[in-house]
Amino acid sequence: MAIYKIVELGNKILRERAKAVPKITSNILKLLDNMADTLYSEKGVGLAAPQVGVAKRVVVIDAGEGLVELINPEIIKFEGQETDTEGCLSIPGTVGDVTRAAAVEVKCQDRHGKEQIIQASNLFARVLQHEIDHLDGVLFIDRAKKVWKVKN
Repeated sequence: MAIYKIVELGNKILRERAKAVPKITSNILKLLDNMADTLYSEKGVGLAAPQVGVAKRVVVIDAGEGLVELINPEIIKFEGQETDTEGCLSIPGTVGDVTRAAAVEVKCQDRHGKEQIIQASNLFARVLQHEIDHLDGVLFIDRAKKVWKVKN
């Protein structure tokens, strides 16, 4: 078990487009495992590789229904719209109201290289969009209508 240090706002990796994973290697599997450990240690619901200093298109999510690992995720369908409050492990003490699609369909690979299609709504859809944004160098504060500080 390895816990990564979370990269915070101001680090340029958070503003870069992450690179696709051409081949799933033992290093990618280790990255997935360590990202999951980090996610649970930080009590987050989603974590993208750039948030741990790795510019790869890798995401882990647990929005309450178990761990989901995504390699090279891409949103292929959006539906509806809803606004809710979001925060981010890379921007501690800050939240904001963000409008996102109410439901999404995401194409990705699992840890075995098998292509998956994930259909999501509600919180899971929001977390998918938030984490995939990280892979494109976009932060929730870029999309927020209103941002404010909270006490930790």
